[in-house]
Amino acid sequence: MRKHLTPALLATALAVAPVFSVAVIAQAPGPIPANARVTPLQIAKPTATPSPKADPKSAPKLASKPSSRPPSKPDAPLLPQSFSGWEQAAVTRPVTRPVTDPAQADAANVAALKEYGFTDALLTTFTRDGESLKIKAMRFSDASGAYGAYSMYRHSSWPKEDIGTGAASNQNRVLFWIGNVFVDAEFPHISAMSGSELRELAATIPVPAGNKALAPPILYNLPQTALDGQTTHYALGPAGYVASGGVLPPELVGFDRGAETATATYKLRSGPATLTVINYPTPQLAAAQETVIAAYLKAGNSPQHPFTKPLQDSNPTAIEARRSGPLVAVVSGDAITDEAHKLLATVHYEADLAAIPQPVDSEVKKTAQLLLSIVTLVVVMFIAAVMLALFLGGGRVVYRLMRGKPISSVFDEEFTKLDLR
Repeated sequence: MRKHLTPALLATALAVAPVFSVAVIAQAPGPIPANARVTPLQIAKPTATPSPKADPKSAPKLASKPSSRPPSKPDAPLLPQSFSGWEQAAVTRPVTRPVTDPAQADAANVAALKEYGFTDALLTTFTRDGESLKIKAMRFSDASGAYGAYSMYRHSSWPKEDIGTGAASNQNRVLFWIGNVFVDAEFPHISAMSGSELRELAATIPVPAGNKALAPPILYNLPQTALDGQTTHYALGPAGYVASGGVLPPELVGFDRGAETATATYKLRSGPATLTVINYPTPQLAAAQETVIAAYLKAGNSPQHPFTKPLQDSNPTAIEARRSGPLVAVVSGDAITDEAHKLLATVHYEADLAAIPQPVDSEVKKTAQLLLSIVTLVVVMFIAAVMLALFLGGGRVVYRLMRGKPISSVFDEEFTKLDLR
């Protein structure tokens, strides 16, 4: 799981000029090649209209981010009929239905979408003033799948935006994810209000409740120092791992054993370094797989075991693998050996132990406990009475024996005599 630290251009309002012109180049949907040129998108939040008495020199206030809302129903529609003046095109509105076949959502990444837990998608076109806005919304079984798809489609150099839980943009194309939904929006052209419009759209998207709304926990195992947040990628299978530019051969990771990966780039002083963290279900599986990965890295690049291109482009002395609990971390890249090893040493697994809540006692159990307590009290009092009787009676017996008298006073011949005459 990765956190984005690049400039939040969508979150920045234009305090000086409310209208901003952006050069737009049409972009086809799908993952962007690594050599694609990226143009940062600048979208302003809507500005508040100043009152007549307001200071004209003061900057306009920014619209706040949509507030948190309660979880929506699972069967709620993925997209609204309209938002911010955009309405679903009349020709598609009657027939627009969610598709459950990932091939209809993206034929080029069917395997990856299945790995991320694709459930359904909605592909529709919104129109306003003769312009068209193409939106593709994909829903997954949980937030991990939505974030994984987002990290796969987002190019590492795309600037961060302020929409939903996470967003990025490239020219007229904007990607964001919220809850278990990933959205790919393609504008005809970008305006200063495009960011605000997408934030309004994100506020209408249904989100799940409970654990399904949580981001992948493996992201929190990535060290935060020097992390380039816009380079993080999350994978649950070999197809998504390859599409996200994975460092290791996918068959070496062990996805068939329940592994998941998080990859990120770190800006170290000597050069960039790539850190791959693999999480396995158990430490035993991690130990076994670490041995295989370490042997592959130690063997070096050879015709029998060729390195992947990211490993071939790395400093050979900086490549290293290390295990911590169920985590296996691999460092590569152009950094010097010392810095790469220090980065690898910062990966630690910490078990999060929580107390298991105890079940609430029922009324029947409470009644049984009360009766048991009463019986226990009666038995204790009876035993105490017997012990007291033995103590007092035994003491009297000893006292009479010491005086040479019979144990019982029944045999005493002493009586009171009155000499009355």
